[in-house]
Amino acid sequence: MAELPPLREVIARHGLAARKGLGQHFLLDLNLTGRIARAAGELGHGTVIEIGPGPGGLTRALLAQGAAHVIAIERDRRCLPALAEIAAAFPGRLEPVEADATEVAAHALGAPPRRIVANLPYNVATPLLIGWLRRAECFASFTLMFQKEVADRLAAAPGGRDYGRLSVIAQWRCEVRPLFGVARTAFTPPPRVASTVVALTPRAAPLAPARMETIERVTAAAFGQRRKMLRSSLKSLGDADALLAAAGIEPTLRAEDVSIEGFCALARAFDAATPAAR
Repeated sequence: MAELPPLREVIARHGLAARKGLGQHFLLDLNLTGRIARAAGELGHGTVIEIGPGPGGLTRALLAQGAAHVIAIERDRRCLPALAEIAAAFPGRLEPVEADATEVAAHALGAPPRRIVANLPYNVATPLLIGWLRRAECFASFTLMFQKEVADRLAAAPGGRDYGRLSVIAQWRCEVRPLFGVARTAFTPPPRVASTVVALTPRAAPLAPARMETIERVTAAAFGQRRKMLRSSLKSLGDADALLAAAGIEPTLRAEDVSIEGFCALARAFDAATPAAR
């Protein structure tokens, strides 16, 4: 392996000032990138997919941790020369790809087991995760950094203000475990908020039977008006009282009071009542 220059030197040499429009906040702390890479588990088999590697701080850590094959998806072409230097230092193990991650079918990249490990751009973190969860069975794990408030929603239990659509969808498909917090000062430039690294491990089967498309639809309706009773918030789905009765859910409850299994029952009731929607 060739000796790689310090990341700050790489950023200066390639003119990689972070761009706000791309949600860039570079992680340069080697102790922290190493901790994230170790948290991702055994990387010696299959494919690690990294989103938004930037100058390659986490990329280096993943390779140093023994990742056999890293596919690094980077939208900002300014970063490609820096990634090419890392690829040269780890022959045959790093594959930089210039692409917008929101347009990439990550579930079809590389050989399984597939693991996504990333310091996600905050502006696209949630839609990216929802897209991956639609094909959760194609992944072994996700080790991802989010804004702390998003991480709190991912792990929230019913009954609290953080519990919402993202909580239901993520926990329905995965076991969700917040790992550790990351201070603003760990990034260049520092974001306005603290961050949290979260491990999501896809379940062998979803927590309860339901279709992803329908889960997305009923949770969007329910949490779109979360302060209203379900008999009101679910009117856009049709006969809300009939759907709730079929699912065994009290119509006077609010969305935040319904368990994940309850939303699955509601999704099944909706599909049974509106087969044309399938």
